[in-house]
Amino acid sequence: MPESQKRLWLIGGTSESVQLAEAIASVGFPCLVTVTTVDAKSLYPQTPSLQVQVGRLDGKQIKQLWQQQHITAIVDASHPYAVEISRNAIATAQCFQIPYLRFERPTVKGDGGDQGGFSHIRVTTNDNRETHPYTSLRAGLEKTLSSTACANSLNPPLQTNNEPSVITLDSFETLVAGEYLNQQRVLLTVGCKVLSLFQDGQGRSTLFARILPAVTSLEAAIAAGFSRDRIIALRPPIPFELEIALWRHWDISLVVTKASGVAGGEVTKRQVAAQLGIPLIVIDRPVVEYPQQTSDIAVALEFCQRYLTTL
Repeated sequence: MPESQKRLWLIGGTSESVQLAEAIASVGFPCLVTVTTVDAKSLYPQTPSLQVQVGRLDGKQIKQLWQQQHITAIVDASHPYAVEISRNAIATAQCFQIPYLRFERPTVKGDGGDQGGFSHIRVTTNDNRETHPYTSLRAGLEKTLSSTACANSLNPPLQTNNEPSVITLDSFETLVAGEYLNQQRVLLTVGCKVLSLFQDGQGRSTLFARILPAVTSLEAAIAAGFSRDRIIALRPPIPFELEIALWRHWDISLVVTKASGVAGGEVTKRQVAAQLGIPLIVIDRPVVEYPQQTSDIAVALEFCQRYLTTL
């Protein structure tokens, strides 16, 4: 295939993918970036070598993309929870023998070592991971909540001697199937796509949702039973001071987040939870078997160069 027809496919949708696109554009590699929203498209560089396409892709459309765009290598920098596009891209890469590299933000280290004032519990239904008995988890969570002065106060002190828990769950299904949220004032910082899972729990808990400022996100939250006074639309990153003010204003006693890394605001949430003495439930990233993976832009660029300059 002529060099001029070769093109890299960058699966976008994250702040890291924007940084990677800028690096790719700076060296002039021909690249197709795919994103799912028009708003996301505006974040990427506008250069002749970089083409940005908007729209969701299924397996069939990905195969058509490979044929039409002469894709010679794939760099997957999609969101850690956007598993469908990753799995479809991997399947296509394996089918047509296209080199594939996963570029993913690092996780926040939360197992072992310095917990920053937190006690950490991991619960999973996966037999290959550590599992704590559910009754022990509830006892630990209830102890934390009962001993936390700010759990039921509108103006909790910023400094606390309590040791709130970080509870890692393997899935949203594990979360909603248990009793973790019962009788709590819960802030969900998990995006709009999973809010429907919490609809049946609206009567057992006081649930608040933080979503992106988009019409589709607002519609999803309302459809899931969230009233307008329990929804806030903000685009991350959320500053530390604003997180504290929001949690205090809504008298939050429990927060649920994804393991979204630094870029997703996970570190800030952990810090605010420690300051306010509020337990934090972290939903683990879905398990995907990536052929190869990196979080180093230099490694990703070397990968791009290798497969754009070699037949």
